[in-house]
Amino acid sequence: MKAFSDRLIDAIKSKNSRIAVGLDPRLENLPEEFRRGTKNDVERAAQAILDWGGGVIEAVRDHAVAVKPQIAFYERLGPYGIVTYYALCRHARKKGLLVIGDVKRGDVPETAKAYAEAHLDSFSCDAITVNPYFGSDGMEPFLDMARAKDAGLFVLVKTSNRGSGEFQDLVADGRPLYLHVARRVAQWGEGLGGKYGWSSVGAVVGATHPQQAAEIRQALPRAFFLVPGFGAQGAGAAEVKACFDAEGLGAVVSASRSVIFAHEKSPGMEWRKAVENAARAMKEAINAALRI
Repeated sequence: MKAFSDRLIDAIKSKNSRIAVGLDPRLENLPEEFRRGTKNDVERAAQAILDWGGGVIEAVRDHAVAVKPQIAFYERLGPYGIVTYYALCRHARKKGLLVIGDVKRGDVPETAKAYAEAHLDSFSCDAITVNPYFGSDGMEPFLDMARAKDAGLFVLVKTSNRGSGEFQDLVADGRPLYLHVARRVAQWGEGLGGKYGWSSVGAVVGATHPQQAAEIRQALPRAFFLVPGFGAQGAGAAEVKACFDAEGLGAVVSASRSVIFAHEKSPGMEWRKAVENAARAMKEAINAALRI
């Protein structure tokens, strides 16, 4: 199999798109047809999410390069939710989309190995998000599995939430912590590059922090960024420009609520059409900002 970074670049070039759509189901926001009878029935709720998620995948497949299911929204439905997560990951791949499992896993080596096997093998994700707080020995099992499966990793470097600076901006040896992590990401990615020269070990860098994104891009010139924070969190196309190189490579921008629940702002429009329009508009806005 091709390296994850090569598969991602091929998808970007073939679709002229740099977006990932988050599959983050909130029952209260689903179209009415999927909410009936789900309030106190987790099995029925999981089935509703599976049906809805399949519709979202179909609606965005021509405009997105990847989907990014956040596993927490599935875990809260217990075993039914986990089965739904697995089914949607497989369905998205069959429809030609890359799957980035937003799982943010990290632990001591033996436990990290189990997490890596679960998400990069059993769940068949193309890439996952990883928490580096345990250090290099906690990262090594993820790196080993990425090598074995030609998979990708997106390491938390500078997250999009408002409180990210509480720890990530702390200064050590004259540099903020996020730059220390970025430099270690560069080291972890050595030997995991593809034919295009980009690493399959990338960084999560929030669109809500464009200045820091520019700094991290300097530290990681050949690593892809997964860029959350577009849309509902307040960032737009202008804020993500620093994440890309001159050819429009280097980042995939993620949005969830502003795309998957677009029907809420388009009353009267069929919900799948609203999702498709939102995905197309996001793709076009980013391409316009990059002048591509």
